Amino acid sequence: MSMQANNQHGGRLNVAVRRWGIPRHDWLDLSTGISPWSWPVPPVPEAVWQRLPEEDDGLMTRCRSVFSLPEEVGCLPVPGSQMALQNLPRLRSPSRVGVPAPGYAEHALAWSRYGHQVVALAESEVDAALDSLDVLVCINPNNPTGTLIAAETLLRWHDQLSRRGGWLVVDEAFLDASEGASVAAHCNRPGLLVLRSLGKFYGLAGLRAGLLLGQPALCEQMHELLGPWAISHPARYLMGAALADKDWQQMQKARLRQARQRLTVLLAEAGMPPLGACDLFAWCPLPEASRRMAILARQGILVREFMQPAALRIGLPASEDDWQRLSHALF
Repeated sequence: MSMQANNQHGGRLNVAVRRWGIPRHDWLDLSTGISPWSWPVPPVPEAVWQRLPEEDDGLMTRCRSVFSLPEEVGCLPVPGSQMALQNLPRLRSPSRVGVPAPGYAEHALAWSRYGHQVVALAESEVDAALDSLDVLVCINPNNPTGTLIAAETLLRWHDQLSRRGGWLVVDEAFLDASEGASVAAHCNRPGLLVLRSLGKFYGLAGLRAGLLLGQPALCEQMHELLGPWAISHPARYLMGAALADKDWQQMQKARLRQARQRLTVLLAEAGMPPLGACDLFAWCPLPEASRRMAILARQGILVREFMQPAALRIGLPASEDDWQRLSHALF
């Protein structure tokens, strides 16, 4: 299975401005998969800005409650799940690592950067390859395809890996915006690691706040690697408040679901029937992806293009004007 071997990301508006000659403020950016509606950030108390973060600030207790974590599970706040995923390969001797293809390219880059052998796998290829792997990385739901893997399947893969001292790394950055089940509560099992993020569902990518969940010893190794105060006091404060806001989370799930259903209908009518089980974006495999991307870009609409396989990932418009603009550009 071939894999797109680059580390470009959505949201590269300055690049689009230079390429297409359209001013930045005239773009509708649907390329990122980040919620167009952010959790409403309250004022941060002055004392939070003035003092260094403290680990006994209650954040850990809140995270354990939200994710139903047993006491035996390690829980480490990190400055974005990206920081954890790019450092995990430093905590293991050279290994043979399976990564999803297509999938978020930073996983493959991180493991290859530290001397691991990386194998790109479609989900259908995992079972046959599992006995040859030391580590398996899964993105659930997958970015960019939105494919969702059942928790039972993930735990079965983990059982098979753990018998040989292997790891299963599950990136759940987009899981809040899906009907999928988390495996976070099972992270007391040796070699099961979960990454969580506030960037996507909460629309707080700029906050750089996430979690690494796993056995306490491994979380402590990551803590030592990142050093003290890796995540800022304001980020910890806002992370705790956002995770506690159950009413907003339910409202967010409902409006994301409604918007994704509307996007599905619109894209299907435009000859681009989407796939995927993530309510933050639609995955549209189509041979003419480059042409369709260029048509949209010339009208100031940025979507994410993928080459292998040829496809577009399209995020959610935020307002009725944005919906109308996308509709007009598609037809």
